[in-house]
Amino acid sequence: MRNDDLHMRRTGIGCVLAAVALTVLVVARWEPLLSLDGRIARDLHARAVADPGTTHLMRVLSDWVWDPWTMRALAAAACVTLWWRGDRQRALRVALAAVVASVVQQGLKALVGRERPQWPDPVDSAHYAAYPSGHAMTATVVCGMLLWLLPGATPRWAVASAWAVAVVSVLGVGFTRLYLGVHWTSDVLAGWLLGAAVVALATCAYGGHGRACSGRSPVSSGGLP
Repeated sequence: MRNDDLHMRRTGIGCVLAAVALTVLVVARWEPLLSLDGRIARDLHARAVADPGTTHLMRVLSDWVWDPWTMRALAAAACVTLWWRGDRQRALRVALAAVVASVVQQGLKALVGRERPQWPDPVDSAHYAAYPSGHAMTATVVCGMLLWLLPGATPRWAVASAWAVAVVSVLGVGFTRLYLGVHWTSDVLAGWLLGAAVVALATCAYGGHGRACSGRSPVSSGGLP
């Protein structure tokens, strides 16, 4: 097994174990975690109520720019392009990662059944259970898989720009969900961990054709033509 392949597998397994530990603490209602979640939620909600202009921007970013369906549309576009180019294995791998992310997040939401923060003066609303954050997990998976598709010959500045956009998107969507008062911090953290696990495990040992994750992981040496 190549070192980069082993590293990605370990990263994926580590993220899974961390997410499992976090889930246990949430289900057990561990007081230090709940206290931290509550304190951050109250502080950010107070800011959101006091600054409607910023709150509106956060809603646009959360509900449109970084919405899970926007992210899934990007993944679907990548899959269609890859399929049309004849790179069906990677198209299927991206599609499978997106499907697994949806199944995992919805399954955990149903199993954990965590209530969302409740406010007398909400600035946004969200439905279904809180844990984990679907926005955070979906953005992590889609951005990670799109980075994996970058061609190996991509200029360094373009790679750096793509990483910057991905990092801002993943961290940004998590912050918007907290700022809008529809998630606890641990919900978002779980979404990031689970999303990273899906990307790491989906991209290593690509296709069995000797193209495992590159040293620039998760960017592959293949990429979109």
